[in-house]
Amino acid sequence: MSQDSAAVPDAARKLAARRRREIVAVLLFSGGPIFESSIPLSVFGIDRQDAGVPRYRLLVCAGEDAPLRTTGGLELSAPYGLEAISRAGTVVVPAWRSITQAPPPAALDALRRAHEEGARIVGLCTGAFVLAAAGLLDGRPATTHWMYAPTLAKRYPSVHVDPRELFVDDGDVLTSAGTAAGIDLCLHIVRTDHGADAANALARRLVVPPRRTASDMGHQRYLDRSLPEEIGADPLAEVVAWALEHLHEQFDVETLAARAYMSRRTFDRRFRSLTGSAPLQWLITQRVLQAQRLLETSDYSVDEVAGRCGFRSPVALRGHFRRQLGASPAAYRAAYRARRPHGAPEPALRPERADRAERPERERAALGAGGGERFAPALAGHGLATAEPGEAGKPQPEGYASRLAEAAVGRGPARPVLPGQRERPVG
Repeated sequence: MSQDSAAVPDAARKLAARRRREIVAVLLFSGGPIFESSIPLSVFGIDRQDAGVPRYRLLVCAGEDAPLRTTGGLELSAPYGLEAISRAGTVVVPAWRSITQAPPPAALDALRRAHEEGARIVGLCTGAFVLAAAGLLDGRPATTHWMYAPTLAKRYPSVHVDPRELFVDDGDVLTSAGTAAGIDLCLHIVRTDHGADAANALARRLVVPPRRTASDMGHQRYLDRSLPEEIGADPLAEVVAWALEHLHEQFDVETLAARAYMSRRTFDRRFRSLTGSAPLQWLITQRVLQAQRLLETSDYSVDEVAGRCGFRSPVALRGHFRRQLGASPAAYRAAYRARRPHGAPEPALRPERADRAERPERERAALGAGGGERFAPALAGHGLATAEPGEAGKPQPEGYASRLAEAAVGRGPARPVLPGQRERPVG
């Protein structure tokens, strides 16, 4: 479900009489990061009625026995225990201390009981792992910090994890991505409860945007090459490393499976078990990420970026880029450059373009068709071999060399075509 959706499912449970939606319980654990923990405390725990923000009643609850130690060795003392959750209509788990540790059973029981009685359950950042451990995310869409999304998907395969969303509202269970997205979700809750005016007033007090979306060019969705830590000791790590080093080449999942000495089916199963992601979708994501970086740091055209990222055509790049980042490559580049701080250096020009920019117009005209030799280094930089001069003594144009490389790489029997040309991407 989109992060803009606030519709409550038909199956949502009726709130128990003793629970009130405006009573918010925040569940704290020892070892939890203080920044994430402070977000719901600030949003729901401070009286801002003078600014037009309706008041919530905050219950800060210890999720386990004291003392609770947090970032920097600070020691916290929560005024309430798990029993106070029985009065809350909204329960927030701001973050969990370690994705490798199981949450306390008593806290999981309290969350399940609150959910059964109709309370709204919220997991910020890695708090999604606590909700998943309680079984509250089974069969539901959810998100978490992008770095831990593969682990969440692997450990809880029944959860539909989407790391591209700022937050996901599934009615009575809500989750957010990384740190700042926790603010977005809390503002969304205020907006749902009291309307846009109240949420906007609160955003002004917090000095944050009143409403961000994942497709907002002011906040791009983050993609990363990170994989779960456990893959480092697996034989597939070498194949993954090779793939990341050769993204500029056209290869598909069959190529990766062959390098791992596995059948395609075995490779798919093994890759998914390690990462929580299908290998085809992972490969497409890495190519999009590489394109994102080139758009930010170079002046290559969109067509050139597509070739340097292993896409068979610019059309394929545009389609996957828009699906994953919510904007076209050209729009992304324009927005990125508009956001670049004043005085920041321009993207580095390619050598031949820098050379051309420095030449006066009369020298450019003098180059004419005979200056084609100057483009050989550029083609080599693309990983394309320039043709030897033919009978006419002229090198082949770049477009022709590109087509030759495409034919050699994509059509030979030993190198299947790029995935996406014959397979639909996952997700």
